[in-house]
Amino acid sequence: MHIPHSGQETQKILKTLGLSSLEDLFSHIDPSLFSKPKLPPPKSEEELRRYLKELSSQNKELVCFAGFGAYDRIVPSVVWQILNRGEFLTAYTPYQPEVSQGTLQAIFEYQTLICELTNMDVANASMYDGGSALAEAILMARAIKGKGKRVVLSEGIHPFYKEVIKTYLRGYEDEISLIPLTEEGYTDLEKAEESLKDGQAHALVVQYPNFLGFVEPIKEASELAQKYEVPFVVCADPIALSILKPPGSFGADIVVGEGQQLGIPLNFGGPYVGFFATKREHVRRMPGRLVGMAEDIEGKRVFTLVLQTREQHIRRERATSNICTNQNLMALANLIYMVLLGKEGLRQVAIQSLSKAFYLKGKLLNIGFEEIYKGKHLWEFPLKHEKAQELYKKALEHGFLFGVPLKDFSYENSLLIATTERRTREEIDKLVEVLSK
Repeated sequence: MHIPHSGQETQKILKTLGLSSLEDLFSHIDPSLFSKPKLPPPKSEEELRRYLKELSSQNKELVCFAGFGAYDRIVPSVVWQILNRGEFLTAYTPYQPEVSQGTLQAIFEYQTLICELTNMDVANASMYDGGSALAEAILMARAIKGKGKRVVLSEGIHPFYKEVIKTYLRGYEDEISLIPLTEEGYTDLEKAEESLKDGQAHALVVQYPNFLGFVEPIKEASELAQKYEVPFVVCADPIALSILKPPGSFGADIVVGEGQQLGIPLNFGGPYVGFFATKREHVRRMPGRLVGMAEDIEGKRVFTLVLQTREQHIRRERATSNICTNQNLMALANLIYMVLLGKEGLRQVAIQSLSKAFYLKGKLLNIGFEEIYKGKHLWEFPLKHEKAQELYKKALEHGFLFGVPLKDFSYENSLLIATTERRTREEIDKLVEVLSK
């Protein structure tokens, strides 16, 4: 955090507040979080260009075997060639009713593909990211149930998403019942049932596959939710849905997820986009906005916003969320990517990622790594090794981002490793060679 120099207006404000300096205003913040930038003297345009190029040369491009919710996938050049067109790359927020037909049609088609991917009835125009989409889904489930003060949440939910959920639910003072994983790496549904029996739960939430990569028994989880009449919420991997049976096929009430894998580069963590789909009967409780197709007075096809559920558009007491817009540019990237690849293309992305994961895993097991769980996983999996941290650092020195250390998530000497279709056999063999030494 950087505190700017105090100007005349700033001094007036400080005096009104009874403070002597701008630093006093931020005295409650840990001093270690403040930065003291040392900017170079002014430069000409050419000098500045050379200076920035020199800075950028210090960046180190790593071969990525990490995932943890963000994946280094191939993004066809045409995706961003289209997105950079002036009619798409704009600061305008597309939620007003007078928004252009082209933008509305793009959102409608995005919604349609999300419905096909998840096998759900209706999808909204997108959310901020996967974490906020999941938290919004839980609030929606709470409204659908109409009673209960508990969320039954799998330990397989992404740790960062759990923190977002805790923040969202703090004002409601709801209890979060965390369900442990079995020795296979799946949510323990027997423990989940114990939390559902008293009728105080308003949602059962699982991730598919979970954050460790294991494919949850979603059919059994859905049956459990139906048995105790609680909404079933699934946070799904969109690429995985090209080869797994979609949550809608098992009766899921709400399906959400992170759309980064659908045509969006890693980009230092964002911006990303969340997708959100639900059953038709729950549509009026869905957050965000919805584009529909209709006819004008001449009988021509038109697109229009048919549902806007925040307090700016309807009475506050009837608002379902305070989400103020959608990630339209990123949602458009998702749309272009899915249209370009089609069903078979998405399947090939998944199959290549999966085959490379098992190729890498087999080699790692041969050099001393061990499995933590024995369940079925896709292209992401955790392994342990007594020298996991040392091997992680050694790989880094040789230009490999070797997984994500799990020591901060209750797994000592463990790494969460992921492969994508972008990784090559040569890269995998080179990584194993480095680790073997």
